[in-house]
Amino acid sequence: MSQKAIKSIGWVITILLALFFGLTSILKIIENEKIVAQTAAIGIDVGMIRILGLIEFFSIILFIVPRTGVVGTLLLIAYMGGVMATALQHQQPMAMFTVIQVLIWIAAVLRFPELGQRLFQRT
Repeated sequence: MSQKAIKSIGWVITILLALFFGLTSILKIIENEKIVAQTAAIGIDVGMIRILGLIEFFSIILFIVPRTGVVGTLLLIAYMGGVMATALQHQQPMAMFTVIQVLIWIAAVLRFPELGQRLFQRT
């Protein structure tokens, strides 16, 4: 597969992730009733919802911008790790969170080959 095709696939996944995280972050920032109810049900303080939305929003912005993409990747991975830990603690299904986490890694490795080289380098 050509380098251009690989980059294109990485960007398609990035755009899909941006749409997903963009929507969920905006719903948290405006404190959508359904989001407030879901987060309150798992013990997250209502006052934290807007902060979580802002963290999510700025992380996806950093992820989209090529110059800050690696930092955005790390922030999104950390954020999703927290989401997965919370889901485990409350015995919620993890399939969707796992798929999102894998898609973040795939997009990052396709967009930033140096990241893949560092992660999978053989010594």
